[in-house]
Amino acid sequence: MKAAVGDRLIIESRHHDGPRRTGIITGLHQSDGSPPYVVRWLDEKHETLIFPGPGAHVEHRRDPSFPGSCFA
Repeated sequence: MKAAVGDRLIIESRHHDGPRRTGIITGLHQSDGSPPYVVRWLDEKHETLIFPGPGAHVEHRRDPSFPGSCFA
């Protein structure tokens, strides 16, 4: 998994009907974009350091350097 500041981190629920968590990556600890990430969670308005698990994926911000990106 690779990310940049401004990308979204999406974590799917472990339960069938559970909510997904969405956050904005605000900081990187590795220069190559690999975890861990500092994420500001949209539902709770706080930041945490996270090592994403298998239920997580990154949506890259809309930017010419990220072809096919998902959001503006």
